[in-house]
Amino acid sequence: MIFNFAVFLGTLVAMEGVGFLAHKYVMHGWGWWLHRSHHEEQLGALETNDVYLMVLAAFAISLIVLGMNGHDPLQWVGAGVAAFALIYVVVHDGIVHRHWPVRPKPRNRYLRRLYHGHLMHHAVKGRQNSVSFGFLYAPPTATLKQQLRDMRHRPVQQEDEGIAGLQMDADRSSRA
Repeated sequence: MIFNFAVFLGTLVAMEGVGFLAHKYVMHGWGWWLHRSHHEEQLGALETNDVYLMVLAAFAISLIVLGMNGHDPLQWVGAGVAAFALIYVVVHDGIVHRHWPVRPKPRNRYLRRLYHGHLMHHAVKGRQNSVSFGFLYAPPTATLKQQLRDMRHRPVQQEDEGIAGLQMDADRSSRA
């Protein structure tokens, strides 16, 4: 029982690292074509980015089914993945993006830090030069602000579609 709980909890914690890496290198990399919808104005209840959550759910269900059919402790790994997905929906979609009819405002320090970290993630248009890729952890706000400032002053690369607008704004304000 304790071993199963440890596997569940370990998977849940490890999923933040998996989520960070997937968000930074897949969603903002070769999978941008699906994730882009998350960085644009939302027109309906679903967006193409939700495919990532459906894949995660299918993976969790598959692990649970395998575990229940004799491949211990895969059901507990699957339960940890499913718990991460559920927390993601509650925290990210509910509190951060307020996609629910009831729109709770983050009141405690942890939720406010997540909320502000995600707002700063969306401060840059496009897939390049974003900050704060975690789902349940965000670096301190001052750190993220400094990272955004540092990126604003770095030379624009051709594929940097997002930072180009910030650079042009900075150029215009320095001429005024």
